[in-house]
Amino acid sequence: MKGDAYEGLLEKNAADVKGGAGQYFTPRALIQAIVDVMRPEPGQLIHDPACGTGGFLLAAYDYITKHHKLDKDQKLHLKNEALSGVELVDATARICAMTYTGHRNFKSFHVEQAIAFKKHLAEQKAQQSGENLSKATLYATLTKLKRFFQWLAWQPGYKSRLQYSDAEYFNLSDNDTRIAVARREQRIPTLEQIKHVIHAMPGTTEIERRNRALIAFTLLTGARDSAIASMKLKHIDLVSGCAHQDARDVKTKFSKTFTTYFFPVGEEVHRIVEEWVSFLREEKLWGNEDPLFPSTRIALGANHQFGVTGLDRAHWSSASPIRAIFRDAFELAGLPYFNPHCFRNTLVKLGEDVCKTPEEFKAWSQNLGHEKVLTTFLSYGAVASHRQGEIIRGLGTPQKANHAAADEIVEALFRKLRSTGVDMQRL
Repeated sequence: MKGDAYEGLLEKNAADVKGGAGQYFTPRALIQAIVDVMRPEPGQLIHDPACGTGGFLLAAYDYITKHHKLDKDQKLHLKNEALSGVELVDATARICAMTYTGHRNFKSFHVEQAIAFKKHLAEQKAQQSGENLSKATLYATLTKLKRFFQWLAWQPGYKSRLQYSDAEYFNLSDNDTRIAVARREQRIPTLEQIKHVIHAMPGTTEIERRNRALIAFTLLTGARDSAIASMKLKHIDLVSGCAHQDARDVKTKFSKTFTTYFFPVGEEVHRIVEEWVSFLREEKLWGNEDPLFPSTRIALGANHQFGVTGLDRAHWSSASPIRAIFRDAFELAGLPYFNPHCFRNTLVKLGEDVCKTPEEFKAWSQNLGHEKVLTTFLSYGAVASHRQGEIIRGLGTPQKANHAAADEIVEALFRKLRSTGVDMQRL
């Protein structure tokens, strides 16, 4: 049973994840059908440019060993040279590595292997940064592996070979665990940085105007990228200055339906969005059911090569193109990349500055789609460290009594008493 248990767990995990995990895990039946058609042979070089969890490479390995009698040189080539792949997502690449580790028989597992794997993982470098994997990454990876072995220990054929407690050897040390799970201040863009990005974006072609309006709309509404990708023109009311996030059409979190009124983030941001909606309705003559932010049309050009030819009258199939647009825009502006969700944190910080009453902050919270204002405070509204310092230092400074404010309160109280007919002479 070479890796069957681990691959089965991957398949279950892909099915359980909301929205699926098809970009990382392809069903075994489909992989096997494709490999059977391709019929890989000994001596060939097999490369998967987007290998995900490594399912195709593993199936090619099995096919070659099953259908061909390999000599010593062919076995060495298959083991060391034949198979290669590329995966840009660090976490998925690590799962791919574990898939190949899982190609061994798990019934021969020993705790020394867990200890050795922890040491090996700690020595690995992140693909994008080139630095050692963070404690948080080690913790997340080993936690998933630990849960797998806990699950496997209860499966038929493994109960007598594995102990449930063996999975504990995948734990990090107490100190490393505390470092991994420590809550750290999240880096978010300032309102000025976002406006700088929007200002730096070109707006000549249809694609450029769409991209600029996309980032402006994200700031104006704080909408999630999945919701933005699925919005239609009918969901935008420029007269009332709002976006109707109707869960029947819009992919909102937890399928909630709510109305978002445009946040007060500046006239230029509002103008860019208004001009974009007018462009689609008046120049493109698009209707209510057409997408607010259409996908890019790719077609065969005059030079007989495929290229961008304009806007397609269809929604994006996912939010991935939106994140790519954000990445390119921040790079063009010379700023570090912030994903669309970070804009929600920026809006929460703005709300903390401009809202003066509990009712105002409650309205601000509802505008983000939060049913409870505590969600805004706990998930987004942590006090920034510099502001924390200002508050603490201020509390140590003797405060002058605000006699003017006290006088105003007393005067207001007396006016209220007079209006109710109370004889002030008898007080």
